[in-house]
Amino acid sequence: MLDSFKHQGLRKRLVALLKDKGISNSRVLAAIEKVPRHLYMDNSFVSHAYEDKAFPIGADQTISQPYTVAVQSGLLEVQPGESILEIGTGSGYQTAVLVELGAKVYSIERQRSLYLKTKMLLDKMGYRADLKFGDGFRGWPSFAPFDKIIVTCGAPFVPEDLKKQLKVGGKMVIPVSQKAGSEKMIVLHKQSEDVFDTSENGDFRFVPMLEKRNL
Repeated sequence: MLDSFKHQGLRKRLVALLKDKGISNSRVLAAIEKVPRHLYMDNSFVSHAYEDKAFPIGADQTISQPYTVAVQSGLLEVQPGESILEIGTGSGYQTAVLVELGAKVYSIERQRSLYLKTKMLLDKMGYRADLKFGDGFRGWPSFAPFDKIIVTCGAPFVPEDLKKQLKVGGKMVIPVSQKAGSEKMIVLHKQSEDVFDTSENGDFRFVPMLEKRNL
């Protein structure tokens, strides 16, 4: 679990690059500077860990581009102590950033191999999060309602179960698939049980969110 001065220096360069790309949330940048991204990647890609790119992590999934992680984390406006439901644990990189921001994270992964691998890695690195192998469309009702919800895969629509599991006054950040093969980053503010304010925040590319896969 080596995190050398070289790795730390590369993270500083990554943070500088993200600033140049318009990321200004100082807490998000500080979290990204702390999380050793190279430890969340397959060995064949470790030398590229601090490039602003997504890379395969197995099971047809990817570790998200740092810029995307920064954008979603910033839009979520994480406050210390908040309960956050993450749909798509993946490598655990976004999970670790949320924990660094002070959140209590509940994360669901639909690929069993990734769930087992990432749970072990996060435990080993001291990032305390509740992980579940399951269908993200269904959320995690036993821990609901959540202050915030983040979806890290391209959803065909905003799942009703997730909307129900968000607190009134809470926020969901979710990439919703478009016909052109990309996702629109949507932010929903829950005003009441049936009323949501919605805003669009640019186009991104994600792996798809699938139901009942490997369950």
